[in-house]
Amino acid sequence: MARPPKCRIVDREPSVTYFKPRGIPLRDLEEVTLTVEGAEALRLSEIEGLDQDAASERMGISRQTFGRILAEARKTVAIAVVEGLGLRIEGGNYRLAGRA
Repeated sequence: MARPPKCRIVDREPSVTYFKPRGIPLRDLEEVTLTVEGAEALRLSEIEGLDQDAASERMGISRQTFGRILAEARKTVAIAVVEGLGLRIEGGNYRLAGRA
């Protein structure tokens, strides 16, 4: 039996949960999904400039797990940008910081 995944800690819910290319109606748009913990990993790494050790500690996960989440998040965003897809931010296995 596989071990259940550990909840990732995120500081806050994303304030924006959808991005789309300009000029394409939403009804005609394919989309990819970025998890909330993926968005948090991008924020910690790219915006706050934390290294993987510090960022993984903030999220309450191992450095290896953080690296996997970050790599998948970067790939998802790159696919959305390069292929002109909508990017939905939702779901995942997380809890907000300061909450049990």
